[in-house]
Amino acid sequence: MKGIFIAYDQAYNMEIADVLENLGCRGFTMWQDIAGRGGYTGEPHLGNHAWPTMNNAILAFVPDEKVDDILARLKAMDEETPDLGLRAFVWNVEKSY
Repeated sequence: MKGIFIAYDQAYNMEIADVLENLGCRGFTMWQDIAGRGGYTGEPHLGNHAWPTMNNAILAFVPDEKVDDILARLKAMDEETPDLGLRAFVWNVEKSY
C-alpha cells in the first residue's frame, strides 16, 4: 500500500478526486483552502490581496499497482495546465488497520 499526497490549485476542484474514483480508489481525505507555494515554478497561493488563489490537497492510500496510473493521469493534467500547479508525492505505508 502507498500513500499519495496531492497538492493542487483549487481550480481543479473535484477533478483530482475523480481521477482516484475512476481508477477504483474510493477513499481519500481532502483539505480545502490551504496556502502554499511550489518549490520550482508558479505563483504562491496564499489567499491574500497579492496572491489571492488557494490550494486544496488530497491524501489517499492506494494499492501499489494503482500508483503509476494515478501519477500518469495527474502528470497529464499538470502538463495540460502547468500554470495552475499540481504535485503528487508517494511514500510507503508500513502498517494500517
